[in-house]
Amino acid sequence: MIAVTFAKAFRRHVDCPDEEIAAGREPPTLQRVLDEYFARRPAVRTYVLDDAGALRRHVTVFIANDQVPHRDALSTAVPDGTTVHVFQALSGG
Repeated sequence: MIAVTFAKAFRRHVDCPDEEIAAGREPPTLQRVLDEYFARRPAVRTYVLDDAGALRRHVTVFIANDQVPHRDALSTAVPDGTTVHVFQALSGG
């Protein structure tokens, strides 16, 4: 199983409780894990993905304790037994 968690900042805007996603035989990609989460919680999709289906610019994802490079995020493999953490990225200066 793969746990998916969202930071409190998301929870202020949309109902996005922690969920567990079945991994399957091969390690799924982040895209598949999120698609399964969004199938259960469709309102969350627009907060995480843009209109083109890419990760929004101000969203950061960690798999376990490793930050996923933004440009490769959705194609990154997610090993069984890990946690996907979704945060709103900090920006500004």
